[in-house]
Amino acid sequence: MKYRHACHAGNFADVVKHVVLVTVLTRLAEKERPLFYLDTHAGRARYDLGSRDSAAEAARGILRLAVAVPKGMPAPIRRYLELVRGFDPANDTVPKIYPGSPCIAAALLRPDDHAALCDIEPGEAQLLAREFYGDRRFGIHCRDGFEALAALLPPREKRGLVLIDPPYEEQQTDMERVADALAATAERWPQAVLAAWYPIKLAAVIARFHRRLLDAGLKRVLAVELCVHPDDSRAGLNGSGMLLVNPPWKVDGDLRAAMPALHAILAPEGGGRWRVDWLAGE
Repeated sequence: MKYRHACHAGNFADVVKHVVLVTVLTRLAEKERPLFYLDTHAGRARYDLGSRDSAAEAARGILRLAVAVPKGMPAPIRRYLELVRGFDPANDTVPKIYPGSPCIAAALLRPDDHAALCDIEPGEAQLLAREFYGDRRFGIHCRDGFEALAALLPPREKRGLVLIDPPYEEQQTDMERVADALAATAERWPQAVLAAWYPIKLAAVIARFHRRLLDAGLKRVLAVELCVHPDDSRAGLNGSGMLLVNPPWKVDGDLRAAMPALHAILAPEGGGRWRVDWLAGE
């Protein structure tokens, strides 16, 4: 695989993904029953924002957000920033260490919750195993994340969250694979909340992706998107989105409060757009 997330850690797409992750896990944890969390493409646990590879993109993402202190920051963004700063208390204003989704989930999961973290790259899996050594909540799997959906689900816990976040090296093929995985996983574990991150480059590609999900018969699908450039611009990555299948109660309202605030900070010149819309249900 050519993709290495360390080059993009803390960029605006990571911020969007992790604000959504924090929002969903916070709502799920409001009920006492245990949760199971599966991360299909976990990457490593934490990233060095001081490296030459990640510095430029982080400057337009988490580092821009970290120094913006508007009044009345929505609760999901406040909680997200608290978690990020907690991983680098020595640099709590401008963090130099950025937590990946496994570390963010670990901070929100409770003692009786469990998680499985998957990455097909041996080096990334080794870093995960080192990070969570001794934490009995976590199982680390060096395996293909899409295969893990069939092998590890459903878990003994009836509730939980699945995060699907492949590298999209072949965007159209990976989007088709993600759509099919969401449909199959919803059938295999109907009580679960499913979340899938996706890049936004061309509007027509995203429209086909959404249509494939609806044609598969998924009943409750929420699309959360934030673009820092206009649709179909030649900037490369114009925006990113998260699809939520069967999201917890009130998550849509939480995110409708958070996304305009994020957009105002991450796209200071007003380019792009944001949306939190139901594609199906509600």
